[in-house]
Amino acid sequence: MEIIDGKKIAAQIKQELADEVARFVAEGKKVPHLVAVLVGNDGASETYVASKVKACQAVGMKSSELRYGNDITEEQLLEVIDKLNDDPDVDGFIVQLPLPKHISEEKVLNRINPDKDVDGFHPCNVGRMVLDLPTYLPATPAGIVELLARYNIPTEGKHCVVVGRSNIVGTPMAILMSRKSKHANCTVTLCHSRTANLKEITLQADILVVAIGVPHFLKEDMVREGVVVVDVGIHRLPSKTSKNGWQLVGDVDYEHVAPKCSYITPVPGGVGPMTIVSLLQNTVKACRAKH
Repeated sequence: MEIIDGKKIAAQIKQELADEVARFVAEGKKVPHLVAVLVGNDGASETYVASKVKACQAVGMKSSELRYGNDITEEQLLEVIDKLNDDPDVDGFIVQLPLPKHISEEKVLNRINPDKDVDGFHPCNVGRMVLDLPTYLPATPAGIVELLARYNIPTEGKHCVVVGRSNIVGTPMAILMSRKSKHANCTVTLCHSRTANLKEITLQADILVVAIGVPHFLKEDMVREGVVVVDVGIHRLPSKTSKNGWQLVGDVDYEHVAPKCSYITPVPGGVGPMTIVSLLQNTVKACRAKH
């Protein structure tokens, strides 16, 4: 069993991005600029946005945070998006989800200029991804494909089972793994919480991507020997053994599943760091496209 080290691969990609940003500067081009819009005080969102800002600084990119309270109206938030769309210094921006219930996520995502949508959630970019046209790929699925590629994990002709059908991870993951390309070409099965014979299907998987949002959902009796497991979940659970009183776990029962795997991503330190560098890659790509 080999652990897929997302931290290590993310560090390699950050160095590649830092070199590219340094070239931009040496050539007198503008520094890529990523803006994160944060509404309310969701703890996980705050941590994630802080990590993005830190990662931008590490590669020499410019990053800005725009923070608003839960009381911002939908119309006011849409005005913020319009300003970012029109600002020539902003190469890409994200609106951190989830949003307060009185704001329509669909309206907000649709308002973002597709050329600045570095999260890859705008319908135009999703459509381009489905048609295999150049676009900004959603950060987490793109990061997973990058991990499989950099570990030289064979994918062609393999059965990839994706558990979870969210628009952010599961559905785009299934599309990317079914593509006719070097690090894909899988036969893909997309499962979810209503799949009747889930265990029967996961036992057939050569590559198993778990993004169902339930701690320790995937048990050892659901995987066969030699499977590649990618755990997208991240949950904070109480712990009596850790100093801070909690521990981070994924959607996979790691302790019992890992011994059966050929490769597995840990939580933390697996998919998470890749999500952030994929976002940086998209922002550099957006900057490069304009200049």
